[in-house]
Amino acid sequence: MAIGKRIKFFRKKKGLTQKQLGNMLGFLKSTSDVRMAQYEAEARIPKQNLIKSMATIFDIAPDALTVPNIDNQIKLLHTLFAIEDMYGLKITTIDRKICLCLDESDFYLLHMFDVWQEQAEKLELGQITKEQYDEWRYKFPKLDPLLSEDTTLVNKS
Repeated sequence: MAIGKRIKFFRKKKGLTQKQLGNMLGFLKSTSDVRMAQYEAEARIPKQNLIKSMATIFDIAPDALTVPNIDNQIKLLHTLFAIEDMYGLKITTIDRKICLCLDESDFYLLHMFDVWQEQAEKLELGQITKEQYDEWRYKFPKLDPLLSEDTTLVNKS
């Protein structure tokens, strides 16, 4: 999803209209809905300070709004190729299933995937609700004790 789709997704999840969100962000009341429609249609791209303000209103991490545009399988595959180049992602087969594996030398990336797997397993086992799982995902890394203390460690690569 591109940023416009993410803005719309989280706005609707919060039960806000475009006008309400625009007003909360401090836009003129007469044009706040038009301005938000422009962001959602990607006729305008929000600056970083506006992204942070939206993330605060949505109660999510700003990075949850700025994910890459992977709205089809080809874009997803090229995103995975980029992750292979940047972070050592590997593709392999285990028990006749295609699997993605990480380079074990990146402690922080391994930790993030380990925590993700733990949360996904809790969801699958019914130990947490889908809403709790989504809250964890959309606020990540805020709810992770190791990463929330100093996210600059994560950006060391």
